[in-house]
Amino acid sequence: MKPFLLLATRAEDVAADGEYRAFLHHSGLEPEQLIRHRLERDPLGTIDLADYSGIILGGSPFNASEPEESKSDAQRRVDTELSDLLDMVVAEDFPFLGACYGVGTLGLHEGAVVDDTYSEPVGAVDISLTDAGREDPLLAGLPDTFEAFVGHKEAVSTLPEHAELLASSPTCPVQMFRVGTNVYATQFHPELDTEVLCDRVDVYRNAGYFPPEDAEQVKQAARAADVRHPFAVLRTFVERYARQSLPARSQAGGGRAPAASSSTDESWAAFR
Repeated sequence: MKPFLLLATRAEDVAADGEYRAFLHHSGLEPEQLIRHRLERDPLGTIDLADYSGIILGGSPFNASEPEESKSDAQRRVDTELSDLLDMVVAEDFPFLGACYGVGTLGLHEGAVVDDTYSEPVGAVDISLTDAGREDPLLAGLPDTFEAFVGHKEAVSTLPEHAELLASSPTCPVQMFRVGTNVYATQFHPELDTEVLCDRVDVYRNAGYFPPEDAEQVKQAARAADVRHPFAVLRTFVERYARQSLPARSQAGGGRAPAASSSTDESWAAFR
């Protein structure tokens, strides 16, 4: 199988490694099937989409809508690299799933309004599917309303007309949207379980997501939440878009080897 690419931007190793473990565990992928690139540390370089089954963009302490003069040099570089990558992803309708930070990044790329109108504190909220969400293959089998973890200072307040709204919450109208057929972003975290969230509460205790003195209350509330349903979004993304590598060309015969096929590969081709 061609690997998936996880683009990460968390500078703190505890948060970065916890995110990677969560994506591995809840996607069902093995480490060699989910290649992590820490953008906050290493420039992205040249990406050939043909090398991957799909791209996942994790959450971030970066805010896509922050004024340019307030951004660090690292964030300005990351913003530019992601914008260039999304040029290719959207043009090719290449499988992409952006989580939390992905909403702002993909949203701005597509002309959405991203601001602090619908920020949400760290914790679980009720996510409700729209009519389009109920029909979307990535959300197949999910209940109409389910709990998911959020925690963000910015969100999409207005989607462009060509984007399809798939899910909302009472305090944030854009919880998930799709561009084209295969490019997705969620405001909620499809990878985040209680253990990893509690680790992040400690890491970002003083980052302005909640009063530092409320950290233990935030953890206690998280432990009472039922967040098993969002994991299905991540697993379905992997199952839907996993593609087989092409067999190596026969050295003896010198002819072209037949392409490997799979139902997921054929499914993606059918929806392009």
